[in-house]
Amino acid sequence: MNSVEALRDLRHPERTPDHRTGTLLGVPALRAAIGKVVIRKVNKLSCVRFGSARYSVPTSHIGREVELRVRDGVITVLFLREVIAEHLVVSPGEMSIHGRPLRGTRPLPARAVRPKSEAEKSFCGLGPVAEAFIKGAAAHGMTGLARDLDDLCQLESIHGREPVIAALERAVAFSRFRAADVVSILGSGHGAPRPTRRGEALIIELPSVPVRSLSDYAIGEKS
Repeated sequence: MNSVEALRDLRHPERTPDHRTGTLLGVPALRAAIGKVVIRKVNKLSCVRFGSARYSVPTSHIGREVELRVRDGVITVLFLREVIAEHLVVSPGEMSIHGRPLRGTRPLPARAVRPKSEAEKSFCGLGPVAEAFIKGAAAHGMTGLARDLDDLCQLESIHGREPVIAALERAVAFSRFRAADVVSILGSGHGAPRPTRRGEALIIELPSVPVRSLSDYAIGEKS
């Protein structure tokens, strides 16, 4: 293997050599990455920024580009597919050090959503998920949310309250903050996949069945 092939192997550790042809074959992952995935560079303070908040990583990674996977309110930081830090998502302007929010001696004020327009008030009437949707859109820099609120407010009268709430929950989980995204989720209905975290192995007692010897299947002696 030459130096170019060695470098390619380091960049793609999931590949394994095929000794028959001398090439590298891809090994499929058990499950595709779920949630938002972004690339960030570790700054001189040994932190990465996401959603106007800062999250610490080990100092040995200063200056490197790392991968952030955001799912279920948890930010997982990876370098070369290895987890190097994990944090709970904090509010914009806050910092999480070694997985613990750093708030100082005085607690930071809670940044609650304060609806002003009629569309905002109507949308926030859907409950906490609507506020989470607005906060998530703001954290991701969605400047056109005000234009989408009118369309979002009309969804309840078309699809009903519970389906809209479920669609908003899914949109927040997958960081989709446009009205068209919510409409697409509602259109997919029950056909949309609902991935979950991998659980424990399922161990069940199998029923006993009669067993026959392989000789019972023999056709006859060879001539």
